[in-house]
Amino acid sequence: MLDFIHILEHIDLFKEVDKEDILKLFIIDSYNIKNYRKGEVIYLQNEMCSTFDVVLKGTISVQGIDDKGNYISINDFTTGNMIGGNLLFSHKNSYPMMVISKTNSTILHLKKDLILKLCQSNTAFLINFLQSISDNTLILTDKIKSLSFKSLRQCIADFLIYESYNQGSNTIKLKLTKKELAEKFGVQRTSLSRELNKMRKDGLIEYDSKTITIIDIDSFRVD
Repeated sequence: MLDFIHILEHIDLFKEVDKEDILKLFIIDSYNIKNYRKGEVIYLQNEMCSTFDVVLKGTISVQGIDDKGNYISINDFTTGNMIGGNLLFSHKNSYPMMVISKTNSTILHLKKDLILKLCQSNTAFLINFLQSISDNTLILTDKIKSLSFKSLRQCIADFLIYESYNQGSNTIKLKLTKKELAEKFGVQRTSLSRELNKMRKDGLIEYDSKTITIIDIDSFRVD
C-alpha cells in the first residue's frame, strides 16, 4: 500500500485526507490491490459491484456489446480515475457493461465499509466522492446521447473539428488507431473505413494511416 500512497495523495478524492488518516483506515480486509493483464476482463456485464475502484496504473475500458456482437467503447479510465462509485450503493448494483483492462494495469479495490468510514470522517472526501459519481454519470450520459442521436458522419465530423481546434491545424494527427477510433464511435472498423472513403469522395477530407486532413473547415458540414 505504501508504494501507492503518493498516487492517492494527488487524486482529488483523497487530496483533503491526511496521509496518516489514509494509513489508519486502510487496514487488512478493507481494500485489495490487484494486477490485471492486458485484455483481461475485470468485471463481466451484470456482475455485482462490491468495491469502489481506483486505477493506480494502466488503462481500463468500459465496453458494451450490441445485438450484432459489436463492441462499443464507452470510456477509458487511466491512473487516478475511479469507477464503481455510481453502482456501489445502488439497489441495482450490477455492472451494465464489461470492464476490461486495456493495458497491463493495477487497481485499488476499496470495500464499501471503508468508503462509508471515509465519507463519515471527512466532509471533503464525501463531496469529492459525490462529484466523482456525478462526473462519471455525465460521461455515460454524453456517450449514450452521442451514440443514439448522431450519424457516424456526424460523430467523425465532431471529432475532427474538436481535434483540429485542439491541435491548431486542419491536419489532425491521429492518437488512436482506426480500430480504437471505430470503438469510440461504437461501430466496426469496416464501417468507419467506408464512411471515411465516402467523406473523401465528397471532398470533405483526405487521410492516410496517421492523419486526417479537413479540406475546407468552413464548408465542413454534415447532412
